[in-house]
Formats: sequence, C-alpha cells, structure tokens
Amino acid sequence: MTQDQTTPRDAATAAVTADTEARYQIGEVADRTGVTQRTLRFYEEKGLLTPADRMDGGFRLYSEADIGRIRLIKQLQQLLGFSLAEIKDMVEAEETRATLRATRPEDRDHIDPEIARARLEQALRALRSQLAVVEPKITQLTELRADLADRIARLEARVEELKQQPARA
Repeated sequence: MTQDQTTPRDAATAAVTADTEARYQIGEVADRTGVTQRTLRFYEEKGLLTPADRMDGGFRLYSEADIGRIRLIKQLQQLLGFSLAEIKDMVEAEETRATLRATRPEDRDHIDPEIARARLEQALRALRSQLAVVEPKITQLTELRADLADRIARLEARVEELKQQPARA
C-alpha cells in the first residue's frame, strides 16, 4: 500500500498508538500530503484535525497519525465526494473503533459481560454512524447509475432503429 492509500482503519489505529513519534511542522505536512497550509488550518478550524502539539512559538506540530488522517480526509473527499462534515463523522467513528480495538482486553473470555456488551454497543454505534453517512451516497449513485443506463439504452435503441432505415441520398 502506498503512502497515499491510507485506510480509515490504518489512520485511526495510528492515531491511537502513536505517542512517541516524530513531529512535523505545517509546511512539511503540506508538502507530504499535497494540501496547502491554509487547508490544514481550515481542517483544524472545522474540527477535522488537531495538531499533536505546538512549539513554544505556537507553531503547529503534526504526527504521522495526523498525516494519515489528512490523507484519509483527502481520500474521502476526492474518491467518495464526502463533505467535510461527513468526513468528520466518518473519521470520528473510525477513531472510536480504533480506540476500542487498542484497549481490547487480552483475555476476552474472562471480561465482564456488561463491559463487553457496552464496548460492542459502542462499536455498533460507530459503525451505524458510518453507514448513515454512506447509505445516502450509495442511493444517489444507484439512482445516477440507473439514469445513465436508461439513457444509454434509449440511445442504443435509437442507433439500432437508424441502422434499419435505408440511407438517404
């Protein structure tokens, strides 16, 4: 998988497990991710991104997990046409799931059933939240696909009709 193909699970897991890694200034992050510094500040303003730290002078410092999150945001925007609000919902839900995975007890057979149920319900809420974002997109794309297929069928039928007509001189 290339750097630009960060999956939601990879990005969220990195966000939970990355505590001691290198930090990058905003210009370096902009270069590595292909977004502008202004875009990074905008993501921060909208709550999509929170830099890991700040230097003494207030300069933002980003982690590898932040870079993964930025790549995920770009992927959701470009490939799936998600709005920033939808992306925020998707990323937050994925981070909830990553936190649950990262804090999962080693011995799952001896966990208190109430605690296990509560964790599973939290994961289910996160997944349902993601599905609620994705379903309308699927519906819209399905409707668009049906419309395009209908147009193609009508044009193909017209082409066949014209093939049957004698050529005019």
